[in-house]
Amino acid sequence: MSSATLHRPRRLPLAGVLRLGRPSDIWFKPALSVVAAVAPPNLILLALGRLDLAMYTMAGSLCALYGHNRPYAARARLLAWVVLGMVGGLAVSLITASLTSDAVVLVAVGAVMAAAQKAVCDATRLGPPANVVLTFISSASLFAPQTPGQVPGHTGLALAAGAWAWLVGMAPGLFRPHGPERRATAQALNAAAAYADTRGTADGHARARGTAAAVIHAARQALPATGARPDRTRSALERLLVRAEVALAAPADTDPVRLRAWARELRGTGRIPRVASPRETADELLGANIELAHPLRPLRHRLAPLAPIAVRTATGCALAGYASLALGVGRPYWALVTAASLYQANVTLTWSRGVQRVVGNVVGVLLFAALAPLAHLHPAALVLCALALNFGAEALIGRNYWLGSVCVTPMALLVTEFAGAQNQAELITERVADTLVGALVGFVAAVAVTNRRAGDRLEHALTTAERAREDAARLLAEPHPAPRTLESAHRALAAALVDLRATADAASGEWWQRTLPEERVVHAEQTGHRTLATTVRRRGLVPQDQHQHEDGHQGQDQHRDECQGQGQDPGRTTEGIRP
Repeated sequence: MSSATLHRPRRLPLAGVLRLGRPSDIWFKPALSVVAAVAPPNLILLALGRLDLAMYTMAGSLCALYGHNRPYAARARLLAWVVLGMVGGLAVSLITASLTSDAVVLVAVGAVMAAAQKAVCDATRLGPPANVVLTFISSASLFAPQTPGQVPGHTGLALAAGAWAWLVGMAPGLFRPHGPERRATAQALNAAAAYADTRGTADGHARARGTAAAVIHAARQALPATGARPDRTRSALERLLVRAEVALAAPADTDPVRLRAWARELRGTGRIPRVASPRETADELLGANIELAHPLRPLRHRLAPLAPIAVRTATGCALAGYASLALGVGRPYWALVTAASLYQANVTLTWSRGVQRVVGNVVGVLLFAALAPLAHLHPAALVLCALALNFGAEALIGRNYWLGSVCVTPMALLVTEFAGAQNQAELITERVADTLVGALVGFVAAVAVTNRRAGDRLEHALTTAERAREDAARLLAEPHPAPRTLESAHRALAAALVDLRATADAASGEWWQRTLPEERVVHAEQTGHRTLATTVRRRGLVPQDQHQHEDGHQGQDQHRDECQGQGQDPGRTTEGIRP
């Protein structure tokens, strides 16, 4: 088949879309943080009798949801940018609302803002909850009655609440300053232990290896976070990461029980396990002192490949908003936000998110109907119900998006009642209608606006991975490569392989594109991980007697299992194959 041939649309999954996963290790942190950030402003407004202003303070308070997996030096900057982005989007929406009440114009502005927020959040890898909260606030504010004179005061409320959210997000650093780095290292050790369980040959070992490589790479990114000074704690964590890398290189000779024991010891504020270095040299542990293998490209270069996703978001949000208007719904921003929340890395994931969104919102509407009589007893009851739903949303959303939406939906409906009681039947009807319209129109837009660049991004990722492997192999061919140079090559190859796997996964779920070079991906990953293992051994981190048998059998076993995972003939070689 020619590489220019468009491969047929994949079947859209239903099985497993609503299956619950395990909660995040830190599910309680965003849940408690958002309550701590939202409660004081809302209670102050309650005492002043001005709950109608809660929408503006919540814009700033919800910034506390971001950055919980970042080291505190990086988190401080990230939260500051999130607050500025949130308040900036709110200001644009309020100014627009003060200048026009034309719903057609407001929907168009909301769609453009949603696309910009999606693109920037993806390009900067902001992390959950990504663009959805930003889009919800900016879109809802477009339809809030406003005068030009009110804009500075309302924006100031959001900025003040955002400053409080920044303090809430940074407060845990006073008690556990290395908490995020410890968690990242523990996750790396657990992922490496899962790969060691396979001994490098059992079923599913290729996926376990890819997962471990990605988690270790993320931990590497966390330890030398910009602004974080090297210290003994980070050096100790670096040694543990070296052990995780050794497990990737020699899974058959790694004790997964020991790795998991070290991971457990990293919980809390206890002493970090002291592990002996595999090699007592000054050049072995370069992690905190070496520059990142792949410095971030300029933002404009990271935004360029995301143009199809941005166009898809703008188109879907605009059409969803206009469809809602055509149906006579009074809050078209709900349809707009529903469409914006769907768009993931590819069409297949977008479909799954759409199913989750619809199910969660419908169940959430039923929960709102049950809670509304209680919330209407007193304004304090309204505030407390909203706070409980804030907590529930963040506590549950990590298990599955639909489960978190069950709490998000009634919370959003209750917020509309802060300014005054609404007609419940009308609220429920409009919310269900907007959910269905936004999900349907948004998915149709995802199918119609193709992302042909997914194949180009995969080709680029393949080329990068192959070049990184060649550079590492060239160093390994030298009799005495410089330790720092070898470490840099190792990191560059690890980062390239992680990016290749993520890009391949995204491209595989996209419709209407040329046939993907699956064999070449398998070959690049297989040879790349072999080279990674060799660099670890060459640095003296794996004793020679521990990996003799792996050199003879690991590559063959990996090729066999990876080909089976791709549905290919294990006996067929992928050497030299190009699409």
